[in-house]
Amino acid sequence: MKRFINTLQNIWKVEELRKRIILTLGLILVYRIGSFIVLPGIDPGKLESSTTGLGAILALFTGGAFSRASILALGIMPYISASIIMQLLGFAVPQIQKMQQDGESGRKKINNYTRLLTIIICAFQAPSYISLTVPPQALVDATPFWWVSTVSLLIAGTMFVMWIGEKITDRGIGNGISLLITVGILAGLPQAFFQEVSLKTEDGNIFLIIVEMVVFLVVILLTVLLVQGVRRIPVQYAKRVVGGRGNVAEQGVRDYIPLKVNSSGVMPIIFAQAIMSIPLMAASYFQSTAFASFTDIQGFWYNFTFAVVIIVFTYFYTAIMINPKQMADDMKRNGGFIPGVKPGSHTAEFIDSVLSKITLPGALFLGIIAILPAFAMQAGVTQGFAMFFGGTSLLIMVGVVLDTLQQIESYLLSRHYDGLMEGGKIKGRRSEISGGGMV
Repeated sequence: MKRFINTLQNIWKVEELRKRIILTLGLILVYRIGSFIVLPGIDPGKLESSTTGLGAILALFTGGAFSRASILALGIMPYISASIIMQLLGFAVPQIQKMQQDGESGRKKINNYTRLLTIIICAFQAPSYISLTVPPQALVDATPFWWVSTVSLLIAGTMFVMWIGEKITDRGIGNGISLLITVGILAGLPQAFFQEVSLKTEDGNIFLIIVEMVVFLVVILLTVLLVQGVRRIPVQYAKRVVGGRGNVAEQGVRDYIPLKVNSSGVMPIIFAQAIMSIPLMAASYFQSTAFASFTDIQGFWYNFTFAVVIIVFTYFYTAIMINPKQMADDMKRNGGFIPGVKPGSHTAEFIDSVLSKITLPGALFLGIIAILPAFAMQAGVTQGFAMFFGGTSLLIMVGVVLDTLQQIESYLLSRHYDGLMEGGKIKGRRSEISGGGMV
């Protein structure tokens, strides 16, 4: 406890870190207040008290704003969808590929296009959200002017959330977009936990609560191992002479290339979640039961498809994030080589081979964790609490928390203070949604 108090004091002493944390907490507070502001013209007392299926997942990501018909009901998901589309277009459209290679100027252009695409997506999603989610009896006076103003409010709400996320990333601590999603998820955890405890207590199954908590902690542990798992490839740098005549040559330096087991972070699950929401919207729009198998989050086909899409996107996003050829060229240019492997193309092939081997178990494990909530619900856990037994919510929480703590620790160590962990540095993950990507 004494060490914890000292760490908090050290954090407060670092002026830049203190300002960043205060700004981050302030913007998060504004975001949470906005999630409780109901759209004008809607009677909150006549809204449905709970949502099921994928609607519950969307409500989880928005901190309940989706089910409360808030001005921030669409949350940040339209922006993430726009980012996904821009990344996919980067493989098919030469102009976007050129912008991706133009450095900072190209990134700014892609960001602007992503924002415009976000507005377009919101313009389509907002009317669908109102007509499919808000019950008719909750509408006070649905005039054409009300529809136009409400759709505009929902679009403005998403753009405001996107602005908050970008400000947190630039001037706060942690990745803003990911942090807002995490805050929305954590907002529902206390209520879900107490609801689960209440139901189990009424049924006299107190022992099951203990079992659930043990399983929950084990799943968190496995998720942390997945996020932090690294395969280190040894790299040897040649000797070099420093200074003029008479100086002794430096010894060869040995270093490592850290390849993460899950290099893609949480993006495969976010991608997959966005894709799996399409059948729900299609079923609601066409009033059809043809997509029923893909809208039941406890069903076999939904979870099987969800896991397969996650595995595919894990390989896809890893290929985007890591370029073995570029790594080999940089290593060769700096006089480095992998012991026993020839520089150049052989090094690129070796890195690609290692990356493929560690990505497969990482992708499989990611898919298994993603569908664990379905098994938890089958075992009798309430849907609200089962969402935290794995899936998107847990992976996002673990990844973002580790990343944020790692940034805080970096500030402390750079100011010659002790880090957050006594046993060593926190192995966080730098994650950014910028120009259509999260690393």
